[in-house]
Amino acid sequence: MEAVLQSKGLLSLPSSPKLRGFHPPQNLLKQRVSATLKPKPFAEFCLSSNGLGKFHGFASNAHGVCKRLKNLPMCRAEAAAAADAQPLFGEFESPKFLGIEITTLKKIIPLGMMFFCILFNYTILRDTKDVLVVTAKGSSAEIIPFLKTWLNLPMAVGFMLLYTKLANVLSKKALFYTVIVPFIAFFGAFGFVLYPLSHYFHPIKLADNLLAMLGPRFLGPIAIMRIWSFCLFYVMAELWGSVVISVLFWGFANQITTVEEAKRFYPLFGLGANVALIFSGRTVKYFSKLRQNLGPGVDGWAVSLKGMMSIVVLMGLAICFLYWWVNTYVPLPARSKKKKEKPKMGTMESLKFLASSRYIRDLATLVVAYGISINLVEVTWKSKLKAQFPSPNEYSSFMGDFSTATGIATFTMMLLSQFIFNKYGWGLAAAITPTVLLLTGVGFFSLLLFGDPIAPLIGHLGLTPLLAAVYVGAMQNIFSKSAKYSLFDPCKEMAYIPLDEDTKVKGKAAIDVVCNPLGKSGGALIQQFMILTFGSLANSTPYLGGILMIIVTTWLLAARSLDKQFTELRREEELEKEMERAAVKIPVLADNSTTTNGLSRESALNSAVGDSSSSSSEPSSPRKIQ
Repeated sequence: MEAVLQSKGLLSLPSSPKLRGFHPPQNLLKQRVSATLKPKPFAEFCLSSNGLGKFHGFASNAHGVCKRLKNLPMCRAEAAAAADAQPLFGEFESPKFLGIEITTLKKIIPLGMMFFCILFNYTILRDTKDVLVVTAKGSSAEIIPFLKTWLNLPMAVGFMLLYTKLANVLSKKALFYTVIVPFIAFFGAFGFVLYPLSHYFHPIKLADNLLAMLGPRFLGPIAIMRIWSFCLFYVMAELWGSVVISVLFWGFANQITTVEEAKRFYPLFGLGANVALIFSGRTVKYFSKLRQNLGPGVDGWAVSLKGMMSIVVLMGLAICFLYWWVNTYVPLPARSKKKKEKPKMGTMESLKFLASSRYIRDLATLVVAYGISINLVEVTWKSKLKAQFPSPNEYSSFMGDFSTATGIATFTMMLLSQFIFNKYGWGLAAAITPTVLLLTGVGFFSLLLFGDPIAPLIGHLGLTPLLAAVYVGAMQNIFSKSAKYSLFDPCKEMAYIPLDEDTKVKGKAAIDVVCNPLGKSGGALIQQFMILTFGSLANSTPYLGGILMIIVTTWLLAARSLDKQFTELRREEELEKEMERAAVKIPVLADNSTTTNGLSRESALNSAVGDSSSSSSEPSSPRKIQ
């Protein structure tokens, strides 16, 4: 009995206790138990202090033991077992497959399929939106900064306000369908209705007149009006990434999974996302090549668009089906009704908090610098991409290859990231992303500025300066995005861990309120200023290159400073843990009153657990019951 209780962690007894007066012969005890106990399932047994009488083998002294045990500092056995995550008697482990519980697989597999479908759609939509707005007649890559600032940001804010209102009146299921179905309907309608009829409702003549009056530096803002339906598609595709992925999917995943399941399976979702990038990139490439097999006079891009939007609609319906299946057939975990209050800070409060903490300021610098840097290079690269591939199908085909290469690079970097963290630590991992951006950015802007002098050298490789700039810009985007997903994001989230709870929560809230929008729109605002000042992105190239070097240098300095603070906080945390472990190991001597009370209680227990045939027992040596 002691062995069973000790193995379950219910009682802590001495290694060799001296039990006096309780030595029933083994055969006699076996006979008495078999004679008195009827075959019952284990679920009917109870080892609690109030239920020892159910063991008929101890029937003679059971009530005496229970009465004496009531006053002892001993918890109920079933409570202790639950606290230690140990199954009670009669509780059987749920069936498993490959070491994973079936109930867990019924949640994780549909979630993984949902994530694959969402990311598959996102890659198709991301590549298509760029093709539409960049290659459209009367437009160029200069439209993107204006789109990000004057359409994306207001619509994102408006959606979140609407989502908050709907969340107050709709159930979670109804809210999910209410949000995702309009996306699916719009993308289907765009491929089969809006795009084929776009020449009927786009104000082409009005846009031409305004452009002639205001000059080419206002090409971007005027193009938004000229191709407004394409710009609406651009914004909806951007919202798919932030709304369906961040709000709907991760909100649902956090709702139905436990913490242990999340720790185990969420990293696999990241690997699955990059597999989706590879497959969707091949899909975009396939539909972009359809034009080669079409007859003359047929709009190949319209045919490709219908095929890709059909897949987007089918994947969207599959997402809805998987969501319905999980809610119908999978038991969801019970949640505590207690909710921790999350501090809500306005913009001014967030700025004040950012200014008060050097650690949070450095972390905010990382977030803002990444957003600005990637925008500065990406938009300039897309302008050169249009110059090299003016046809929508050629542009789309290249973007398909780009997405596939990004998926492969990110998948590889995710596999290497664990080695980098373990071998070289947080500091080097945090410095890799800005270093990649700096080196590839310098190469890209150098080709743009000094392409003509080195044209003969590049010609030996079979490349023109423009095509070389396109390839270097593509490498810059591929490596920077893969480094961001595999290293920058984990480093950013890891930096919050050693902070105290108040700073952690308030710092994250401040960065979400101020730094994320500033990083996303900061690069766009800089480009808008350059375009309106110098007339075009091409004329702004030297200045954009200089700004990029300043921002990335600041990023590297902030990462270095944050690494020192992070290491110091980690050292303090480890020291505190060591002190706690040492304090636990130090023996504490009880005072005389405690010892006397403990001896009397233990003597009472030992006198109760005596020989069942005698009414009294010999005094026994003291024991501790924890």
